[in-house]
Amino acid sequence: MSKPPVRVLFVCMGNICRSPAAEIVFRDLVEKAGWKERIKIDSAGTIGYHSGHAPDRRMAATLKARGYSILGSARQVTPQDLEIFDHILAADRENLADLRRMDRHGTHHSKIRLLTDHCQSIDADHVPDPYYGGQDGFERVADLVEDACQGLLEEIEKEL
Repeated sequence: MSKPPVRVLFVCMGNICRSPAAEIVFRDLVEKAGWKERIKIDSAGTIGYHSGHAPDRRMAATLKARGYSILGSARQVTPQDLEIFDHILAADRENLADLRRMDRHGTHHSKIRLLTDHCQSIDADHVPDPYYGGQDGFERVADLVEDACQGLLEEIEKEL
């Protein structure tokens, strides 16, 4: 009997910059590692304002310049996501708090963590929201996400 796939959810506020960036980068790493059938990946936002929208054009351009394929559309995180996903990774402490409030009984707190907990080379305690800044912010997000996703993949490979 085969094990069910490991399910990973990336979460930020609007699901148009940070969490889709993490989904895109992680999906690329997973595919290159040959784990596409064993690791399922999604992203969501704590608010639904951008639901149905593609990733932010500036974030998409930043990732595309690094060789990533851009896909996906924004959606809002649901209480069912807390049940379904094995790893729920928040971009910052506000997102983390929102997710933990959603988990009223604390049943899923152990699988709700900060994405930056997985950083290997960059010392960071959150992925900053680049939305209102310049290109440097999008580059910083891409750097953090690439570092954290590599560390996350190494952790999850131990579960497979």
